[in-house]
Amino acid sequence: MTYLEAQDHLAKIKKEVVINHELAGVTKLFDGEKTCLFENVKHYEMPVISNVVFDRKSIADSVGVEVDKLIDKYLACMAEPLPCEYSQEKPAHKSCVQVGDAVNLLELPIPIHHEKDGGQYITAGLLIVKDVATGKQNVSIHRLQVFNEKEMGILILPRHLWHLFSQYEARGEALDIAICIGAAPALLLASQAITPYGVDELEIANAMLDNQLKLVKCETVNVDVPEHCEIVIEGKLVPSVRKVEGPFGEFPRYYGPAGDRPVINVTAICRREDAIYHTILPGTKEHLLLGGIAREASMLRTIAHTVPTVKAVHITFGSSCRYHAVVSIKKEHEGEGKNAILAAFSNSHEIKHVIVVDDDIDIFDADHVEWALATRFQAGEDLMLIKGSLGSKLDPSSDKGISDKIGLDATLRLDRDSNKFQVMRIPGLEQMKREDYL
Repeated sequence: MTYLEAQDHLAKIKKEVVINHELAGVTKLFDGEKTCLFENVKHYEMPVISNVVFDRKSIADSVGVEVDKLIDKYLACMAEPLPCEYSQEKPAHKSCVQVGDAVNLLELPIPIHHEKDGGQYITAGLLIVKDVATGKQNVSIHRLQVFNEKEMGILILPRHLWHLFSQYEARGEALDIAICIGAAPALLLASQAITPYGVDELEIANAMLDNQLKLVKCETVNVDVPEHCEIVIEGKLVPSVRKVEGPFGEFPRYYGPAGDRPVINVTAICRREDAIYHTILPGTKEHLLLGGIAREASMLRTIAHTVPTVKAVHITFGSSCRYHAVVSIKKEHEGEGKNAILAAFSNSHEIKHVIVVDDDIDIFDADHVEWALATRFQAGEDLMLIKGSLGSKLDPSSDKGISDKIGLDATLRLDRDSNKFQVMRIPGLEQMKREDYL
């Protein structure tokens, strides 16, 4: 809070708001601009916070780097994660502990965000599980629909959590889980890291936080959670039980459909005495950038194996930080642009369109990228089309996830006539300031 107030990034909402739709609406009004602290939520004593990180700079500030060094730090921490130590102190989130019959999810100010959402959804919860065979934990964020006081439905995609849960379900065993709400942004960012199974995302977060992350044990499940968070929900992901979850407004800014999903039985709720509930509004910059930055880092690493002169990757907000990638390379050989396209597609099945540009193009400036396409790209030579590839099942234009993809090589040919591509320049413009002339 101190940082947000010092930067004039905190909007304190003192007017009473209701958790169904109104809270989401106010959050949307400040999307990309300020954090919202709702101090007066109707029927609830607990305040709510949203837009905790709302642009690239706020995310970079949260891990102590400049914006242009954020991906470098992320990759470095993924390469060298740091094991976490245990805290010897009683954590603040165990000030109030509910177990057994006292558990009541409905006491938390969990919003309904969008018009056709199936119910109240936890959207900023770090779901942590432990692989007891290795001792390593997995951290991920999932949409969690509250069914009643003690039950939630969860959408699990076929990734690491599904891999572990499937093993437990095959044995007829429940999987212990913990959901941490109100954790540091570095933990949210680390949870999105694209890594092999067995890499502990909390160790990546610990590296981001310069070895300051400490863990504590849960009350009712075999899971270790960060010492500093606002709320911890403990429970069990039960085998062979499915209930209808959804629909839910998802990252493409359309509704993800309802379906039969696994169920979590809640065994405990622990919280700070002065807890603040964190919600992420789907489709906002907070939601999309946290996932987009992780994907950019992963894609940059993959492309570098094929095109070592790759400079940067931008997975655009307009594509919901999932579907469109712009790649900057310092081209040294013909064909490298197309190799970069193929490498980008190999990194993520979600990517539909890849644009590769020279390193003089600002890939975060949509107008500059469009200029490169307009003046350096010819479809007959520079377009790649891949039909019938696996894409995102949440892309409504796909056929159950089967999608056509295109790559656009907007790099200059090395044997070009240099006189045709001399960029206009005004001498001395870089040193001029508008205020000196007013």
